[in-house]
Amino acid sequence: MNDKINQLNDLKDTAFTEIKNAQSLVSLDNVRVQFLGKKGKLTEFLRGLGNVDSVERPLIGKAVNDVKKSISDEIDRSFSVTKKLESEKKFHTEKIDYTLPGKVRSLGKAHPIAMVLDEALRIFSYMGFAIKEGPEIESEHYNFEALNIPKLHPARDMQDTFYVDEDILLRTHTSPVQIHVMEKCDPPLRIVAPGKVYRRDSDITHSPMFHQIEGFMIDTDVSFADLKGVLTTFLKELFGEDTALRFRPSFFPFTEPSAEVDITCVMCNGKGCRICKGTGWIEILGAGMIHPEVFKSVGYDYEKYTGFAFGIGVERIAMLKYRIGDIRLFFENDIRFLSQF
Repeated sequence: MNDKINQLNDLKDTAFTEIKNAQSLVSLDNVRVQFLGKKGKLTEFLRGLGNVDSVERPLIGKAVNDVKKSISDEIDRSFSVTKKLESEKKFHTEKIDYTLPGKVRSLGKAHPIAMVLDEALRIFSYMGFAIKEGPEIESEHYNFEALNIPKLHPARDMQDTFYVDEDILLRTHTSPVQIHVMEKCDPPLRIVAPGKVYRRDSDITHSPMFHQIEGFMIDTDVSFADLKGVLTTFLKELFGEDTALRFRPSFFPFTEPSAEVDITCVMCNGKGCRICKGTGWIEILGAGMIHPEVFKSVGYDYEKYTGFAFGIGVERIAMLKYRIGDIRLFFENDIRFLSQF
């Protein structure tokens, strides 16, 4: 037993000498592995205890653990001292070159959708339209029925909807804001309502979430000519004075008469190309005179008041304005794409 204890003490002395001579953190780690690692000297010593008498084995085992703890504590102490010394040495020897240029941090920019939205709202504000917002989660009443789209109406098939509950949904357009405002305010009204809308549709020109601007004007003598004047001013301001417009008959449940508005193709300037399918025209928005049934749903006198409404897809405008062929680029957050604006 005494031989084993003497071997153990010699091992401890050797380890302490190695620790004392270690001049770096790397050297100390090597000492730790040499004596305490899986193939270290203490581990080899333990393997040699198989032939030791069973009475002496617990005593030698305790002595091994005591030596192991002593070596480990000494390594930790030396590690702490060496680390502090290396930090001080690094502090005194390393110097900062003040002549080197600093790190340039790139500044954020407005997103192209935000840029188009801000520009559109600025134009409408200049024409006297107030900006109103509404909830993105709506009831069927505000999203459909108050806008003359009753249950089982075929127009609901045109708007694939995300339902939260049987009667609660993510709004499919910002037109419900029109109903909210009309319920609280009497004419005259001149409002634009920007915001996010949601539809179950996804491809290079459609997104499950996109942005829309609903606009409407109500008074005692609002006509289709007023609608044409407002939209002509808006689109020429947005796309340029040379932009031509045309109004085509269409159908929307909440307007009568209804129209689709086209502008000259921004890609070919009306000459005809692949984008406009050779027609020289591109559809840009839908509009029309507010349906009397909508006035009835909010208690307006439809014989006294008239009004127009229009809906604009912000992504649609951005894609045309910036010549972008895939709507998904707006939502991928690719800095290479966004930094171009």
